[in-house]
Parts: sequence; C-alpha cells; structure tokens
Amino acid sequence: MAVVAIREEAAPELAQAAARVHWVSLGELGRAIELLRSERVTRAVMAGQVKHAKLFSGIRPDWKMTRLLMSLAVKNTDSLIGAVARVLEEEGIVLVDSTEFLRPLLAEPGILSRRAPNDAERADLDYGRRVARHIAALDLGQTVVISACACAAIEAMEGTDATIERAARLAAGHPLSVVKVSKPGQDMRFDVPVVGLPTIEVMRRSGATALGIDAGRTLLFDRAELLAAADAAAITLEAVEPPAADSAPPADSKEDKG
Repeated sequence: MAVVAIREEAAPELAQAAARVHWVSLGELGRAIELLRSERVTRAVMAGQVKHAKLFSGIRPDWKMTRLLMSLAVKNTDSLIGAVARVLEEEGIVLVDSTEFLRPLLAEPGILSRRAPNDAERADLDYGRRVARHIAALDLGQTVVISACACAAIEAMEGTDATIERAARLAAGHPLSVVKVSKPGQDMRFDVPVVGLPTIEVMRRSGATALGIDAGRTLLFDRAELLAAADAAAITLEAVEPPAADSAPPADSKEDKG
C-alpha cells in the first residue's frame, strides 16, 4: 500500500502505518499525481480531512492546482474535491468510496447512546434536521446547533467543533443540541460526515446534550470509546435514515459536481 500524505494535515505517525508514504504540501496536486503514477496506482481512497479554510492560509498551489482553482466558478467543497477527482480520473486514477474499508464504523439507525432524547431535545433534533438539510443542500456546512428550537450556529468553513464552541458562546448557559447531516446525494468518495471523541468532548464542555446524525452516512471513529464518553457526559446520540428521496449516487458516479 502506498500513501500520499498532506504534510500540513496528516499525522507524522502515518509513516509507520504504510509500506511507502510520500509527503506533499497542500497545493502540490501535480506532485501528488506524479507520485501516484510512479506507484502505478489506478484506484485511490481519500482519507482524513483538509480544512476548507486552508484555502486562505497562504498555500502555494502548483500550476496544476492553480489551473484547477481558476476553472471553478464556485469553490465549495463539492466543486473543489469533485474537480480533483476528475483530474485524477483523467490520469487513470479512480477515486473509490471512502467508506469501502470502514463499513463497521458507519452509524446504524436508532438510539446509539444509553439515554434517549427527552421532549425538548427531540424538538431540537427534529427542527435541527430540517435546517441542516437546507444548509447541506447549499454545500455551506453540515452541522447546526440548536437551543430551544432556535438556531444558535450554522457551520461554515470552521468545522463542527468550532461551530459548537461558537454556539456555546452565543447561547451561554442554555442547553444545546447538535445536528450533523450528509449532503443530498452524498458522494461517498469524499467529505463523508465523521464524529469522533473530540466532538463529544467539545459538546460536554459546551453544554450540548444531544447529537443527531445520519445513519449509513456518518462514520463513528473510536466507536466504543465515543459511545462510552457520550454516556458518561449524559449525551444522547441518535442516528436516523436520510430522506428516501435523498439517495447517494453510486461510488463510481462521474456526475459533474462543479
């Protein structure tokens, strides 16, 4: 197995996890493709996260990334990563479903925590899902934070945990509920929703007592520890099936995302 790792995002420990690890800087798309081709890669999986805000962090894109960025009228997540996927396909490298080797980590429908939502949390989660699905359809973010059926914060480029912390500052002292959803027609090759231990810890510190996610489209990292931490913090965690009309495209779909 060969890995091309982004120096500004990937953990150094990755070097011990694969037979061959090549490090590139964010923006070195041409170099990444050269490395994949040298390894004779024809199928690749995207893993981990590159924060959208890094676009404004002073990265120095190579000519291939510069050309890609200049070709995009809109630089949201789907258009950016979708464009990278198309460039890879032009080079004979097909991106596959990013959950292909992580199926056991996908949340199943139901109450996953020891405690079910109370009436107030149920109202917040139901309202939050309606709001979050509209936001996700615009590819602005996938998380909203609700307090007493009022939207305290909507995710943009800062990510889920920072959104929760912002909501806690705005609604200080009031219980919060967090809803994280997939996008309509979620492309499972990239940007699949993830919840890990850090999010549960941020929720605990912020006074958030309920978390709603999409079943079948949300990865739960360190699942046993995550659920134990949620139970210890009296956080209820519920996964629901996305709307029937919101079916994800096939993993090998070449639908234009730009």
